Amino acid sequence: QMTLAELGGDSVQAGGSLRLSCAASGYTSSGVCMAWFRQFPGKEREREKVASLYTGLGKTYYSKSVRGRFTISQDIAKNGVSLQMNDLKTEDTAMYYCAALGPETGEECMVAGSSSMRTWGHGTQVTVSP
Repeated sequence: QMTLAELGGDSVQAGGSLRLSCAASGYTSSGVCMAWFRQFPGKEREREKVASLYTGLGKTYYSKSVRGRFTISQDIAKNGVSLQMNDLKTEDTAMYYCAALGPETGEECMVAGSSSMRTWGHGTQVTVSP
């Protein structure tokens, strides 16, 4: 059974950068849908998709709000993914979750929402101050 562990959350000032990492264990495959979601304060029932990647294909998706600022990439050493976040804004403040499995193709991975993902990490907090 796959487990996910996120690291890298921190408090930064607007305009700064952070790199989140997601290490996966208990599962090996050449094709896995992995994604980052975020949950805003006061919205515990909603997780917004930030980015996704289908390993082995190099296919990626970004939400409009982060496109051009965030980059998702495969982390071979950790059997997971990273999320490089640049030019952070106060509205990026959220709990960030790594998710994996569920969608079985690259195309499905690009459009999958939170309800389609089968495995979740516990989250890492990102706080951006003015």
